[in-house]
Order: sequence, then C-alpha cells, then structure tokens
Amino acid sequence: MVVGLGNPGESYKYTRHNLGWMVLEQAADRWSVTWSKQKNGFLGQGEVKGHPVLLLLPLAWMNQAGVAVRSVLQKLSPNSFGLIVVHDDLDLSLGMIKIKTRGGAGGHNGLRSVLSCLETEEFSRVKVGIGRPQNNESLANFVLSPFLSEEWEQVVSILPKAVDVLECLICEGPDIAMNRFHVRSSETGL
Repeated sequence: MVVGLGNPGESYKYTRHNLGWMVLEQAADRWSVTWSKQKNGFLGQGEVKGHPVLLLLPLAWMNQAGVAVRSVLQKLSPNSFGLIVVHDDLDLSLGMIKIKTRGGAGGHNGLRSVLSCLETEEFSRVKVGIGRPQNNESLANFVLSPFLSEEWEQVVSILPKAVDVLECLICEGPDIAMNRFHVRSSETGL
C-alpha cells in the first residue's frame, strides 16, 4: 500500500505539506488508477508493471493520518501489500528525493501519527524535499502555504520522478531503488 500524506480540503491542495498527495495523484494518473471515496480516505487499486498496488490518500488531518492507515491495513490480509509512505521533508532541498526503509518521524507530524498507530518503523518512506523557509516564517505557516509561483516548475518536474521512485520500490524493492535513486539524489537534484 502506498500512502500519500497531506491534509484534506481544497485550501490545502497545493500546499507544501500536501506534496505526498500530489505524488500519489500523479501516480494514479500514470497507472490508470481510479479513486473511490471510502470512510478513511480515497482508495485506488490497480497494477504497476504486473505488481498489485493499493493507493491511499487519508481523509484525516496530517497529525491523524495514522488512524486511517491503520484502519485500511487492518482490512487487508497480512503481507498482501508492503507499506510505502510518501511525504514532504523540510530537511531536503526543494526537488530532492530520499528513500528510507525505517526510522523515526524526523519532526513530521503525519509520519509521527503513522508510526504511533502502527507501532513499527518497518516501512519504506519516499521523502520529497520542500526546503526550509528563507525568512523568519514559522515552520507551520511555511508547510501550510502554497508553493511560490517560481517554485512551481520545479514541483511539477519532481512529481514524475517521485513516481519513478515508487515504481522501482514496488517492482524491484528498496535495495535496488535506493541504489538507483538515493545516491543520485544528492548529486543531481533527483
């Protein structure tokens, strides 16, 4: 299962904190996955190069996303899907992508909620950089504000690259994905 973290509602749609949602919407388009609204979020099921995939956009505030993830996972047969969480990351420059296979929340409230509700760190993360504010803006205001017009071209260009990373994770596993994308990310801005 691939989860895109974000906040529900039109006012949050293009904010930095919703980059995980944006990546999953791009993935659904590429993989011809149709969304259906469920109690816990928008779900989409399909295939990626012959591999089954379930996409989830939680319909919960970021700091409650774990409740929706846990609820959907409890309905699946054990080990039917691995878990990948896609989210924004302040510690990566805009346009950078990093893959992690375990670890803590790193200050991300949505990830903290998932970790708390699942009681495990054993899942993959695709971290997509949003950078940090350049002025004295609070972090909360920064992540909840839309991308600036001059940033938008870079955001649009990183979305398909993030979907490439997801495809590799799903089809070839985390070791190959980290070798193919993780090292290059720091060198080329991928």
